[in-house]
Amino acid sequence: MTDVIVIGSGIGGLTTSALLSRYGKRVTVCESHTIAGGAAHSFSRQGFHFDSGPSFYCGLNDSRSRNPLCQVLEVLGETLPAVPYDPLGHYHFPEGTLPVYSQQERYLAAVGQFTPQGAKELARFIHRLLPLHDALQGIPTILLRADWQLIPTLIGRCLPSLVKMLPHLSLVQSSVGQVMDREVSDRWVRRLIDLECFLLSGLKAHGTIAPEVAFMLGERSGAGVEYPIGGSGAIVEALVRGLKRWGGELRLGSHVEQILVESGKVTGVRLRRGEILNAPIVISNASIWDTYGKLLQPQDLPASYRQTALATPAVDSFMHLHLGIKAEGLENLTGHHVVVHDAERDITTPGNTCMISIPSVWDSSLAPPGHHVVHAYTLEPHENWQRDNNYHEQKKERSQSLYRALERVIPDIRQRVVLELIGTPLTHAHYLRRYQGTYGAAIAANRGMFPSTHTPISGLYRVGDSTMPGIGVPAVAASGILCANTLVKPQQTAELLNNLFG
Repeated sequence: MTDVIVIGSGIGGLTTSALLSRYGKRVTVCESHTIAGGAAHSFSRQGFHFDSGPSFYCGLNDSRSRNPLCQVLEVLGETLPAVPYDPLGHYHFPEGTLPVYSQQERYLAAVGQFTPQGAKELARFIHRLLPLHDALQGIPTILLRADWQLIPTLIGRCLPSLVKMLPHLSLVQSSVGQVMDREVSDRWVRRLIDLECFLLSGLKAHGTIAPEVAFMLGERSGAGVEYPIGGSGAIVEALVRGLKRWGGELRLGSHVEQILVESGKVTGVRLRRGEILNAPIVISNASIWDTYGKLLQPQDLPASYRQTALATPAVDSFMHLHLGIKAEGLENLTGHHVVVHDAERDITTPGNTCMISIPSVWDSSLAPPGHHVVHAYTLEPHENWQRDNNYHEQKKERSQSLYRALERVIPDIRQRVVLELIGTPLTHAHYLRRYQGTYGAAIAANRGMFPSTHTPISGLYRVGDSTMPGIGVPAVAASGILCANTLVKPQQTAELLNNLFG
């Protein structure tokens, strides 16, 4: 008999399932794909090993880190070798290239080369947010849960940090844009802040909550940035090892067709091939749209609740360009780049802002000798795509903005290509079983909150990038912690905390 069935092996699903296994629950994870990891999975072609999604991580091996993923791995007894690096990236604007350093003074000095007054304003902005990070440091993410029992736990273990946070309560529900409006008037720096928020949450400053950016600024300057040896796939493998070490089961190629509900209570799932798995608790790592629109019958949910949930706005999907290239003459290449083509166009315009990751500069095992792996991507709406006779031509045409971005970093990139893979929103939707190929919910600050892990159906819970606290690896890992802890007694979490922090 299984205690818990988890649908999907993304970071949220694996975090939840591994933690519940650590707590002693009998857990089965059903993954539709033949590869675990969801949007964070890795794949290989012709000796090149690609990250499908995230490639930017903070504090994987730093005891000072408050990265939820790092805390989960520590609880599971897993470690990840990682390579630290600085600068953490380069932002290529039409007017020049900005190196982004983890160390705050170096970062501000680099900004000062573009706008001295703007650098002073940015310093005030950062200093306004960092105290919130400092206050939150005393509240371990691994402690959090999504029910009323969180309150006595926080008061009992984290009272000094709660008191420390009181002067900054106004920031907790503020948007980054509200802070920016008070501290920054420089147009160039305002665009820079919008860009950093967009890279973090998929939304610009006025749509991003202040604690998210406070966490990012504090972690990258304190714990630093690292790349895990083996890429995002190594993180997935570590979570899978932790899951199995504590007795959990991962079933690949096991597509869940339906969540089974009787009299308002979940009873299990039905797989595509007809097999039924029973459990009193089901946790969906599928998106809110896929969970409520595909995996459940309409009658399983209150009509108004279902309608509201399915109307949740989604972040656009992406165009992806995965390349294997010749590395000769690229000895000084760095790993992360962001290219903004047109300063007068909105950074969220599809094709205008392009993200580039070249992780083989840190981990040579990702590519054959004398080669690099490249992953470039940019926003792309799903509605413009269909698999018709023009599909392949459309792929080539829409990938050109990515090639132009790459030419800012490697001018002769087109002559170096030995392997080319182009992904579209349809690719994303197909392989990741993602609604419209999206990376998550686009819920702007002050316009609502991300849904809780709870659902109206008894025994059914949700995790991932369309649940609290939101998009991004740390947030998704945190959603798994919230869910797992909610399903056990606070005393069990206290025991883990004692093991982790003493």
